[in-house]
Amino acid sequence: MIGRRQQVALALTAVLAAGAACQNQNRESGAQGHSAPAADGFTLVASGDVLPHTSVIERASFDAGGNGHDFRPMLAGVEPVVSRADLALCHMETVYGTDGDYTGYPDFKSPPQIAQALAATGYDGCSTASNHALDDGAAGIRRTLDAMDRAGLRHAGTARNEAEARSVTLLRAGSAKVAHLSYTFGTNGNALPPGQPWAVDLIDTDRMIADARAARRAGADVVVLSVHWGTEWQDEPDRQQLTLAQRLTSSATAGRPDIDLILGTHAHVPQAYEKVNGTWVIYGMGDQIAGEMYNGEGAQDPRGNESTLGRFTFAPPARPGEAWRVTKAEFVPQLYDLDAGRVVDLNKAIAEGAELEGVRDRIRDVVLSRGAGQDGLVMAE
Repeated sequence: MIGRRQQVALALTAVLAAGAACQNQNRESGAQGHSAPAADGFTLVASGDVLPHTSVIERASFDAGGNGHDFRPMLAGVEPVVSRADLALCHMETVYGTDGDYTGYPDFKSPPQIAQALAATGYDGCSTASNHALDDGAAGIRRTLDAMDRAGLRHAGTARNEAEARSVTLLRAGSAKVAHLSYTFGTNGNALPPGQPWAVDLIDTDRMIADARAARRAGADVVVLSVHWGTEWQDEPDRQQLTLAQRLTSSATAGRPDIDLILGTHAHVPQAYEKVNGTWVIYGMGDQIAGEMYNGEGAQDPRGNESTLGRFTFAPPARPGEAWRVTKAEFVPQLYDLDAGRVVDLNKAIAEGAELEGVRDRIRDVVLSRGAGQDGLVMAE
């Protein structure tokens, strides 16, 4: 990993409430308490669902020359944006299989080499709470998190044991400590494993707020929530998204917001960015990687291969105990090219002569549809 991306362990013990309250530990070790105000800020980038259908798995096999799976070429087009950030977060929607037992829709089991590719691209961590988190039960969660650990890729949202479930993921971004929390609306009807009610973090507003406050007490300067929510194939955020965003962003402690950024996934299409109660919310980033996508009417829908990457520049507080502030908010329009099997930075592709303005403009219009431009959001160049 890049040296300035210090995944330094911060030995901290947190009280991370689940429902009313429960004891938790931090997943990092090192200095305790809040960081002193830094002289500079940091940039955070985040991207949408990684959802490897069978065609995606076959492409990675081809790129590996038939010897395993190599997802790195697939992500090379966005590596310059991702690797230059101080902190980069993705959403790993599927669990991993083993020994060639890899499947696409409807029950996903992805090759574990995808974790190595995400890390090589520059991602530091991924949210893992999704409706596919229990596609292969507790064993799928274990294999996924084991592979991410081996790749040096942090994770939040699913757990192999109760102690891990009670912990909070803290990552270093410059001089700041960033907590990453992750929740999903459900698991496609798959029951939580017997005796493991903590295996997947489910959406519960009170718990999410309690978890964010506990993460702050554990030393987090910035708290980021990844939320798997929304209505598939709907450009507009649904009632649950709007209501939950209002409640989460209105929560504060001693005048300081409990949550500093919300990253949405699941809808399969790009959705709006919006500043809610002073906090940036991405309702849906879309699918960064996915095969052919079919909408609710059964028609192949190109929107299912469109997405955005959000980039936020945070500045340190003027005084200890105050909030870090987003001083610049940007988005990068992306496309997964089904024919090439590559993630495409649309701005870069258009600058190089590709005729993709219509796709980029549609994404831009959706992203800005709730007035984010008036609050300073810009499309990155």
